[in-house]
Parts: sequence; C-alpha cells; structure tokens
Amino acid sequence: MASHKVILATLLLGLVGATAAQAQPFQGVYVGAGGGYNLPQNNNVQTRYPTAPQVQLQTKGGAVGVGAIGYGFGNGMRLEIEGNFRNTGISSATGPATASTSGSLQTYGVMVNGLFDMDVGSPWVYPYVGGGIGYAWTTAKNLTVFSPAPLGLSSTASGTEGRLAVQAIAGLSFPMPGVPGLSLTSEYRFFGAMGNVTFPTTVNPGGGQGNLTLRNSYNHSFMLGVRYAFGVTPPPEPAPSAVPAPAAARSYMVFFDWDKATLNDRARGIIRDAADNSSKVAYTRIEVSGFTDTSGTPKYNMGLSMRRAQAVAAELVKNKVPKEAITIQGFGDTKLLVPTGPGVREPQNRRVEIVIK
Repeated sequence: MASHKVILATLLLGLVGATAAQAQPFQGVYVGAGGGYNLPQNNNVQTRYPTAPQVQLQTKGGAVGVGAIGYGFGNGMRLEIEGNFRNTGISSATGPATASTSGSLQTYGVMVNGLFDMDVGSPWVYPYVGGGIGYAWTTAKNLTVFSPAPLGLSSTASGTEGRLAVQAIAGLSFPMPGVPGLSLTSEYRFFGAMGNVTFPTTVNPGGGQGNLTLRNSYNHSFMLGVRYAFGVTPPPEPAPSAVPAPAAARSYMVFFDWDKATLNDRARGIIRDAADNSSKVAYTRIEVSGFTDTSGTPKYNMGLSMRRAQAVAAELVKNKVPKEAITIQGFGDTKLLVPTGPGVREPQNRRVEIVIK
C-alpha cells in the first residue's frame, strides 16, 4: 500500500508541475531507448517447502533497458508504447528455518505511457513527467531456497509468470545542438509488478513437488538514454521585435512576443511612424490586420490576432489617426509570412500589418 501511495504522489507532483509550466512544442512520431542500473526492493516469498511460511529475498541491483515508439501532440503531451527488461540478482534470504538462497529473477514488460514535456524557459533542458500501465512477465531462474539442518531441504523454482505492472516516470531531456529532433535523456522510474505469482518447485532431496509464491515486486531504475523525433526542423534565426517599413512606404509591420498582444517601445515607434506618414499622403482607409504563428489552436489564434490588431489600432488613434478611417481584422494562423508546420513558434508570423490605402 505504501508503494501505491508513492506512485500516486509522484504522478500528482508531475501534474502540478506541468500546469505551472509551458508545454514544449513537440509534434510527431519519435523513438527512444535507454539503459542503466536497476535497484530492486527486497521481495517477500512464501514457500510450501521447506517449512518456513515466508522468506524475504535480499536482492541486488542489475541492468535495466527500455525501448519505446510514440507520438507527441504538439502541446507537451506524449503517448508511447514501451518494452522493458530488468534483471534482479539474489544475494541472501532471511526468515525462520532458512539458511541461504541462490538464483535470479528477470522481468520483461510491455507498457503504455502518458508523458508531459515542460518548457521552463531554457532551450537546453526540458523536464518531463509521466506514468504507465501494462503487463510484466517475471522469470525465475533456478531460484533456490535452502533450509538449515536438521531439515537440509532445498526448494528450487524455475518458470515464467505474468501480472499487471505500473510505473511513474520523471526525467530531463537535453536537445542536441545542430541535430534537430535528437535529445539525450536522464531518467528515474519507479516500476511495480503488482500481485502475486506462483512458481512450481522441486524439493530436494527426494524430488517432491511444492510451490513458491512471489509477492509484489518494486524497482527503482536510473537510466541514460536517447530520443529522436522525426520531422523536426531547425529553429529560425531570431527576428527583431519590430521591423519598420521605409519612410516612403505605405505598409508597416509590428511584431509581437509569443502569446502576447502588448506593444513594446519599438512597436510604438513603428506605429508612430505609420501615423505620421498617413498625414502626409492621400488615403481612403488604413487596414490593420493581425496574425499569429501556429503554436496554438485555430480558435485561440483567431482571438489573439484580433487582440493584436486592436492594440495597434488603439495606438494609431492615440497618434491622431481618425478612428473611422481604420478597419481591423484578424486572420489567426491562416496567412503565414514564413510557412511552417503546426505547433511552431515562428517570430515573423506573430505580427500586425498596417496598410495605408
């Protein structure tokens, strides 16, 4: 029960952190693999022979390896299918009427994982959290429990049994400069094979038949790995916050920060130039059109583009442009200055165009 609480607490903390951070814009198919050190918790087993009703196996660490294929949805969420392997050595046993033990346990699993990548404002590291559920097969390899004299019996189990498995995941990914889509990962996993599995045993001397029941198995895994996302393009060069049109021009562009509709000092200067120039030329109307990049939903982007256009129009009015001469419209992410795929934060697409006609 305590380990169940650990899993739930880990997932809850991950979700709290996820809601407090921005989602990493990652979309498309990816593959990943990792390996490292598995630290199992001691296992309780119940044997029919020898006479000890319950024995605790003192385990030692071993290797762990995972491989996965998944899909990122562009809002930080990922869903993947994972295969894994863990090896557990047996160092000793404790319990009444128990002398020693030998053998090993191996676990193979297939999991479905949900994960959330977070953008914490650093381009070189992205934390992520998640959890998974699936099925694991535990293989006992010559797992032998010896009893001391005067019994002098040994109970040896071999075989494979399956059961439900769950896990909690927390890690860091480090994008590799110059290789779009490639990241190194550092990860911790709490893995539990839940429920009891029973193996048939051979009791010696005498060759009698018995059984050995292995209870819940919990593991702590520490891994390094690599992940590659297909179809990721290099980030564009940073664009200035505002690019003024030539003095004689009749069109101007004002650029915005990501997910913002507020004007900085440079943007106000461009709007002031547009307002001043409008007083020097003949015009019938001034069109103010707002646009966004593709990192949000179409509905949200349409509203954001209108808010940007309204902010620019209000600044024009402050600079003595008649309100009735201005038309305002928003196009969301439908007219991109720089063509991109979905979920891309392209600075030059976050703009408002002022056209004097």
